[in-house]
Amino acid sequence: MYESILEFSKSTGFVALDLPSILMIAIACVLMYLAIVKGFEPLLLVPIGFGVLLANIPAANLMQYPVVEVAPHSGSVPYGASLLHFLQGDGSTTEYMVHTSEVGGLLGYLFQGDHLGIFPPIIFMGVGAMTDFGPLIANPKSLLLGAAAQFGIFMTFIGAILSGLFTAQEAASIGIIGGADGPTTIFLTSKLAPHILGATAIAAYSYMALVPIIQPPIMKLLTTEKERQIKMEQLRTVSKREKILFPIVVTIVVSLIVPPAAALIGMLMLGNLFRECGVVGRLEDTAKNALINIVTIFLGTTVGATASAERFLTVETLAILALGVVAFGFGTAAGIVLAKIMNKFSKSPINPLIGSAGVSAVPMAARVSQVVGSKTDPTNFLLMHAMGPNVAGVIGSAVAAGILLSLFGGH
Repeated sequence: MYESILEFSKSTGFVALDLPSILMIAIACVLMYLAIVKGFEPLLLVPIGFGVLLANIPAANLMQYPVVEVAPHSGSVPYGASLLHFLQGDGSTTEYMVHTSEVGGLLGYLFQGDHLGIFPPIIFMGVGAMTDFGPLIANPKSLLLGAAAQFGIFMTFIGAILSGLFTAQEAASIGIIGGADGPTTIFLTSKLAPHILGATAIAAYSYMALVPIIQPPIMKLLTTEKERQIKMEQLRTVSKREKILFPIVVTIVVSLIVPPAAALIGMLMLGNLFRECGVVGRLEDTAKNALINIVTIFLGTTVGATASAERFLTVETLAILALGVVAFGFGTAAGIVLAKIMNKFSKSPINPLIGSAGVSAVPMAARVSQVVGSKTDPTNFLLMHAMGPNVAGVIGSAVAAGILLSLFGGH
């Protein structure tokens, strides 16, 4: 009996608990505190934080990958094994038996949805089903503001390369944080630099949650009180035909220009077509409710689980967090500056505050534009005008990811 108790005590996680694990568990608790108590992106930070917690419990091995043995086939095939046939140069085939000798952990299997690029496009489909592209269609010029906000991605990419700490693939994965789009960050990082997925994802979602804190000082710094008081003309009414054609046309044009972005853009626009066509209400409801909620649980938990102590507690992680906020700041500033320039040449007035909404934190960035504008003039309503650049930013970040993937994905 004594020996059994002794063996059990040796198998507990307390035996292997060390300082790095304790620090990561503390970080997990901080993330969940920010989500639950402070309300920072709770739908994402709660599962991410809990994923960090699960991954850093010693001896649980929830992120362990299965151990697969491959050996020449001879005799019978045991239960659970499979045969592979390899074609030799002389035309003959050789049989190999593939057998899982050690089963992986639960999160290790679920993480394949991130690793294979499945979960982020499904999230995009749900986002598309919830998004009204009417403000962008009514004011196509706002597409330029969404594109300008992606400037931060490429500036930070260059900065990460010049730092000497990161490869081109890692720098691209860090730069995409500036798009303020969590699924896009996960999608690109899983393709180019999966070993830093935890750090980039946590940075992206944290900065998305901090939009109301990060953006207003930049907005006030780059605009005058007179500019913040500019009232824009009411947007025209967009027809149903335009709303139906928009996702189809965008999918064709963007996918032909940047094929690697087709997965994200295609799913985003498919979800939007569900919303606008009016004949697939059940599919629209599933995409924007049950499906996106289920995938968000899997995505958030498995992304958090990649933040193991040996990967997260590094100098590179601190650099990623710092460069991420720089990317976000540059993106916000670029959108504002371009809006100021456009206002100088536009026949109709443009309030530069809507340029900050070009990052794709939908609809939070648009709400921040409204809040900052209303503080200067309570009668100024910028929300719908800001939604144009905001939804354009979703498209822009996906296109930027496609460009980076096409440049560095094959190396």
